[in-house]
Parts: sequence; structure tokens; C-alpha cells
Amino acid sequence: MKNLTLLKGRDLLTLLDYSRQEVVFMLETAKWLKEMYYSGKKYYPILKGRCVMLIFEKPSTRTRVSLEVAASQLGMHVIYANPQELQLGRGETLEDTARTLSRYVDVIIARVYSHETLEKLAQYSSIPVINALSDKFHPLQALADAFTLWEITGELSNVVLAYVGDGDNNVAHSLLVIGSILGWEVRIVSPKPYQPCSEILEKVLDKARQSGAKIIITEDLNEGVKNVDAIYTDVWVSMGMESEAEVRRKVLEKYRITSKVMELAGKNAIFMHCLPAHRGEEVTDEVIDSERSIVWQQAENRLHTAKAVLTLLTP
Repeated sequence: MKNLTLLKGRDLLTLLDYSRQEVVFMLETAKWLKEMYYSGKKYYPILKGRCVMLIFEKPSTRTRVSLEVAASQLGMHVIYANPQELQLGRGETLEDTARTLSRYVDVIIARVYSHETLEKLAQYSSIPVINALSDKFHPLQALADAFTLWEITGELSNVVLAYVGDGDNNVAHSLLVIGSILGWEVRIVSPKPYQPCSEILEKVLDKARQSGAKIIITEDLNEGVKNVDAIYTDVWVSMGMESEAEVRRKVLEKYRITSKVMELAGKNAIFMHCLPAHRGEEVTDEVIDSERSIVWQQAENRLHTAKAVLTLLTP
């Protein structure tokens, strides 16, 4: 293992703030921790005595459980609350909350509606703040996805991934970011109203120029999925977008992942989804339950990459 003090005390709001060497270090640490997990050393209390605060504005299954289990297996104590259980729910400012929690706990992990909430928490905290999902980015998911692709393909850099559907969401943005850092070919296959945020795309293209990554944005499903290593999709209607549901479903319907789409991708292409899935909407049962689906391996790897992030960033 490399020096575990390399990243201590850093925030993780987006992987745009990290170099290729640092992202690879996180993935290598996850690999080591997963190997320990399966060798019988499930509990490795390297962070015994530390405390992590989870503040979740949104419901969660994989993110919350993987983080709580990861922290527990590392020896940490976990405190979980939604804002209504804190004085935030009665009007205390984020600034005052951040300053106070910095005196009590070692890490803050937050799942929020607005990315600006995370930025403010990080600005006024003297401890690391980790993004457990915002409207712009989901770095913990992207790390698990990259780790899973590494396990499946044996490649960190030479990966071709097509993300199909709503390209202007946190998962699509984070796949663009990690792909641009590692040197992937990332294709976003989306209708124009749902293509990636231009501000984020500009930063991703800058990263891609440094790494040699290839970024493609297209509306053409048939061309976009040809000869890829993986097809990835996510729900069409994320939390907080319920009022747009019918419009989104109508526009995105032709981007559903079916067996026919998987055939276009090539016989070795795998299917990925961050979950939860709206079965029959963005993906058919036939695909998500097929041998080409690796969604459960992705879900498991949320645990191992969460442990890596906590191990490396916790002071």
C-alpha cells in the first residue's frame, strides 16, 4: 500500500478536484480492502475512535447502508440525521452547523438537493466533507463504477462506455468526470434537452485533453452504443423532478435499454445501472436480470469504495 496519509483531510465534493494518480490510488485502496474483506478480514478498524456524521436530505438505500457499514467495519462511530432532526430544520444556518459539527466529528457526509449546500458546508467546516449525492455530482457512485469496470475488463484506462438516457444528471456528470480523468471513451447518448450541463462539460473536456480521453455527445442511439464495453443507464425521473415525469418519459422512451440495444452494443458488452431501477421504463427486466448485467457487483462495490474514501480522507 502507498502512504495512507496522502489524501488526509481533503473534501470530496467532485472528482474534478482530484488528479489521475489520486483517483487510481482510491481504486487501488478499494481493491486492497475488498481483497481483505474476502480473505476473512471484513473488519479492519483502522479508524477506531473516529466519528462520522451523515446528513441526508434525500432517501437512500445503497449510499446510506454502504457508508454506515463501511464506517462500522473501519471502527468508526456513525451519527445519522436528516435536517429536520437537527437545528437546521429550525433555521440554524449551514455555516453555524458546519462550525459546530467540526468541533465534534471527524468527517461530514451529506446527501443534498443542491450542490451549493455541500460547497457551503465545506467552506465553513474544518473537517472533510464528502458528497453522498447532489444535483450535480455523485462521486461515490462513479468510483464504484470505475472499480467494477476495472474488475470486469482488467482496464483502468482503455474503457468504452455509453451512458444512455438523461445525460444531465449527477451520475452522467460523474461518469464523464472519472472517464475524463482515467482516459476512457465516454459516450453520452441523450436527446438535446437532456444532454450534460455545458459548464461541467467544459471542465470535463479540459480533463480529457490532459488524459487523452474521448468524450462524445450524441442523440443517435444506434451509433452511440456500437462496440462498447458497457451500456449504463439511470432513472429518467430523479427525486425532486416528479412534476416533469410525463414529459421526461415521453422524450426518453426511445432510449430504453432492451435486448435489441444490447445486441447493437456487441456480444461482450455489459449492462450497468446505479439503482434503484424503474423496471420497464429505462431498462427492461430481460436486460437487468440477464447474465450481461453487473448491477449487483456495482452495488456491492459501493461498500469497498466507500471504505477506501473514508480510509484515505479521514484525518
